[in-house]
Amino acid sequence: MSKVRIGINPLTWSNDDMPSLGGDTPLEVCLEESRQAGYAGVELGNKFPRQAELLKPILAQYQRQLISGWYSSRLLERSAEEEIAALQDHLQLLKACGCEVMVYAEVSGCIHGEMDTPLSKRPQLRPEQWQEFGQRMTQVGDYLQSQGVRLAYHHHMGTVVETEEEVELLMAHTGPSVGLLVDTGHITWAGGNPLNLIRRYPERVCHVHCKDVRPQVLAHAKNIDLPFLRAVLEGVYTVPGDGCIDYDAVMQALKAIDYQGWLVVEAEQDPAVAHPLTYARMGYQHLAAAVAKAGL
Repeated sequence: MSKVRIGINPLTWSNDDMPSLGGDTPLEVCLEESRQAGYAGVELGNKFPRQAELLKPILAQYQRQLISGWYSSRLLERSAEEEIAALQDHLQLLKACGCEVMVYAEVSGCIHGEMDTPLSKRPQLRPEQWQEFGQRMTQVGDYLQSQGVRLAYHHHMGTVVETEEEVELLMAHTGPSVGLLVDTGHITWAGGNPLNLIRRYPERVCHVHCKDVRPQVLAHAKNIDLPFLRAVLEGVYTVPGDGCIDYDAVMQALKAIDYQGWLVVEAEQDPAVAHPLTYARMGYQHLAAAVAKAGL
C-alpha cells in the first residue's frame, strides 16, 4: 500500500488569485479531468461549494477525495482567539470531508494577488515580531490538532514567510503542532532548496505542493522584479517534469523521512496557454514515476 497519494489543485483549470484565468471552466470539468489524469484527490478552489452537504455528493459523483483547502490567516492583525473564530467554517468543511491538514498561510500585507506590485515590495517581519507571531500560530496549531486537523504552513512568494531563512524562523518560533507545507516551486523561486526543508524538519513536513519552475522565466522575473501574477502569466511555473526541479531527489528526501501524506500538483499557469488535461497528465506521470523510483 502506497504511503503517499498524488492529488492536484484546481489551479490547473481555474485560478483563485486571478479568477479570469479559466473563469469559464465548470467545476465538473476539473473533477472529471483530474480523475482521467490519474489523481486520487483534489484541493479546494474558488468554484467549490463551501457547504459539506453540497460538496460531498459532487465529490462522490466524480470519485474525488478532498485533500485540503487554503486558509488566509491574519495573525499579525488579530489574536489567536479571533483567528480560531474566523476559521471555523473552513475547518468544519475540511473535517466533514475527511481532510487531515489545513493549508495555512499568513496574508497580512501580502502582495501575491496584486498585478502591479513587484515582489520586492512584499511585507517582512521585524526581528522582534517573530516571537508573538509564532506564539499565536502555535495556539492556532494546538487548537487545530485538538480538532484532528494539522496546520500545514504554506510559505509563499509575496508574503511574510517566503525565504528559507523565514521558514527557519517560523519553525524556531512555533511548537510541533505547526506543520510545514513544502512548496517546491515557491521555495525555489525564493532562492531556497526544498531538499533543505525536508531534511531539516522531518517531524514538521505534513503536506507537499509539487510545481516546477522554468528557469529562464524565473531569471527574467527576478531581473526586472516582476509582480507574482505577471510572472505566473509569463509561465514561471509548470507541472513536475517540465522545469528545473529534480523530483527524483525530492521523492528520495521524502522517503528518507518516511513521509506519509499527499503530494499535490499545483502549477499556476494560464489554462488558455497550458492545456489543463495535457499538463495534468504530464505532472501525474512524472510524479508517479519519481514516487515509484524512490519506493515511497
